[in-house]
Amino acid sequence: MNVGDLLERNAHLFGRQMAFVAGERRLTHAEFAARAFAFGNALIDRGIGYQSRVAILMRNRVEYLETLFGCGGAGLIAVPLNWRLAEAELVRLVKDCQPEVLVYEAGFAVVATALSSACSSIRCNVVLESVAGSETYADLLRNGSRPSVAVDEEAIESLVYTSGTTGEAKGVMLSHRAIVAAARAGSWEGGVLPTDRALIVMPLFHVGGKIEQMSFWLAGATTYLQPAFEPGEALALIERERLTAAHLAPTMIAMLLDHPDIAKFDHRSLRLVHYASAPMPVPLLRRALDTFGPIFVQLYGMTECVLGTVLKAHQHVLDGAPAQVRRLACAGQPYLGVELRIERVGPAGEGADSEGLLPGEVGEILLRGPALMSGYWNRTGETIETLRGGWMRTGDVGYLDEEGFLFVVDRKKDMIVSGGENIYSREVEDALATHTAVREAAVVGVPDRTWGESVFAFVTTAPGAVVTSEELVAHCRRQIASYKKPRFIKVIDALPRIFNGKVDKKALRILATQEAQRALVNAQ
Repeated sequence: MNVGDLLERNAHLFGRQMAFVAGERRLTHAEFAARAFAFGNALIDRGIGYQSRVAILMRNRVEYLETLFGCGGAGLIAVPLNWRLAEAELVRLVKDCQPEVLVYEAGFAVVATALSSACSSIRCNVVLESVAGSETYADLLRNGSRPSVAVDEEAIESLVYTSGTTGEAKGVMLSHRAIVAAARAGSWEGGVLPTDRALIVMPLFHVGGKIEQMSFWLAGATTYLQPAFEPGEALALIERERLTAAHLAPTMIAMLLDHPDIAKFDHRSLRLVHYASAPMPVPLLRRALDTFGPIFVQLYGMTECVLGTVLKAHQHVLDGAPAQVRRLACAGQPYLGVELRIERVGPAGEGADSEGLLPGEVGEILLRGPALMSGYWNRTGETIETLRGGWMRTGDVGYLDEEGFLFVVDRKKDMIVSGGENIYSREVEDALATHTAVREAAVVGVPDRTWGESVFAFVTTAPGAVVTSEELVAHCRRQIASYKKPRFIKVIDALPRIFNGKVDKKALRILATQEAQRALVNAQ
């Protein structure tokens, strides 16, 4: 199947049911399919050829989805751009993928002009509102019949650029096969119902937001699309519209729990919350379960392999056997059809061998399944290396327990090697998070002349809480081995984050190095 097949299917099965609500805009499944197909037809009529790239620069809105699905139905490649990037970063992306079409909202007109000037391949500019020199989006939507284009399931559906947190952003090629498989599995194993009314607030330029939206849409549910997250507005929307489901990053869940008026809002309609993009500290997860009930489902995957593992609601056990309770810190078990293995990592984080490890042994996480990427755009060498033997090397480090539950302990590049010992930042972060004064913790490594690297921890505190570095170090000694404890701890107001809610460890590493050097100078 391809994305066009899904559009046609939903229009037939759920035609009169509401598909999307975005502010005052409401579209049924039939109306949405017609508008998406019309967009695809319009680009074909303008000579945009099969598998040409269409760059999209807009915030979450219905037209974004029409553009994404319209490209899929016409055999074009959608390139969702992260509008939060600097202009120079966006220029590098469009020069890399060479789109023929740029679709944007009027608020990004200045950036769009710069992109068109920098990339000669862009020959068709489409703006949602009227801007001089560009064709308006409304003018395109004339022919709502399905484009007469044969789209193979291995054709590239979208080109999604990685966040670039561990290096330069790379274009990930995702086929129709991968996108359809991810939406089907996310819908079925994620516990979605046709009667759901789901909040989608994660940006659609991120693969997580797109697949989550598709998982609910595919089941015939109604998606409430929001351009940005504000906890008070989200709580009010849940109460007013009796929303039953949501997709949130852990930091968003924390913001809901910390909202001063949460007790005034009725959120009892919620029966399902998918959380993804970053691990949820166990103390935060326990708070969420206490407040909202046993409605949480964790999803683990990444742009290059959309399907990974899932920890279902009934597997979030607060009171049970020790092995069950420990799984609150895990990422779940593989989706049906996904294979997972752990491969040994060398002492400095390099040089893995090909032998799978036993339960409890830490190594790099490898995935193989139906939602695997087709490769990196214009990066054949990196594609071959990442997909060696048909396995996706995730760059994450973790282990499996005896029943195949995955515990993710670190990014391979974030692993700290101190005195020849591997220290995983997640383990130290979890130890810090168990202190009652700590709201969040993030750990990075800093250079150390004696030990190679030392542990540097950043923490934010709970409202009104005060804690010293000495107290936190002593607390860590009681939780983990002494050599893993932080050498440096800095309390900050908030952790820096990237667009999907993940902590920006690249920024923290720079700050930590500066702070560690300053501390050592002051100590002399």
